[in-house]
Amino acid sequence: MVSLTDYQACHFHWHLNDNIGRINLQRPQRKNPLTFDSYAELRDIFRQLATAEDVKTVVLLPNQGNFCSGGDVHDIIGALLEMDTRDLLQFTRMTGDLVKAMLNCGKPIIAAVDGIAVGAGAILAMAADMRIATPEAKTAFLFTRVGLAGCDMGACALLPRIIGQTRAAELLYTGRSMSALEGERWGFYSRLVTADKLEETALNMAYRIACGPSFAHMITKTQLNQEWNMTPDQAIEAEAQAQALCMHTQDFKRAYEAFVSKEKPIFKAN
Repeated sequence: MVSLTDYQACHFHWHLNDNIGRINLQRPQRKNPLTFDSYAELRDIFRQLATAEDVKTVVLLPNQGNFCSGGDVHDIIGALLEMDTRDLLQFTRMTGDLVKAMLNCGKPIIAAVDGIAVGAGAILAMAADMRIATPEAKTAFLFTRVGLAGCDMGACALLPRIIGQTRAAELLYTGRSMSALEGERWGFYSRLVTADKLEETALNMAYRIACGPSFAHMITKTQLNQEWNMTPDQAIEAEAQAQALCMHTQDFKRAYEAFVSKEKPIFKAN
């Protein structure tokens, strides 16, 4: 198993406390853009999270009023113009691997969005399990505005599941910003809170989840991601098998014993 307690990130801020990992992107003066290195390091830490017993929940936080402005125009786009097709495909697969790592890390992820969340920044929010935002949040999948297709990093697969096919199509074709109010109304954001309450609200949500049964949360995340590709019969059978596994854990026994004793259960990682 991996421990991320003393993990030293080079291209973003990582802080672990109470089994909750916090990530803030760097360079707030440019609204926290991603670079080749930060894409790769984010992919790598989410891959490590799959076997990190000291992390139960992850929160993606803004930095000085903005979430993420996407791929850095100077550090990434300029370099991409000089690449051949093989190198371009290597890059696009690497960015997609970040989303795959987020989906498969086994840990619930909360995105707390303030200010700008555009391009790959919008994708990071989309790939989280839960999203909250401030009224000032502006979210845009603006790939078509730079001459690219809207199908980037899984957007055409994941965004329609969250907000519906027609709304997703509008955002992906036009590249326009989705306001925070639209995002809440469409189900992209579960709630809106003021900027001074954003981090507190996200961490409270993360703490509540972190106090729960982490093995069961891993199973829940797995089923949420996989059942879209199943028939109802397949999903019901998959959930029967998943729940039987959870019933075999000590956490299930702990919950029963706490109920009998009229106490609050204290869950562990088994």
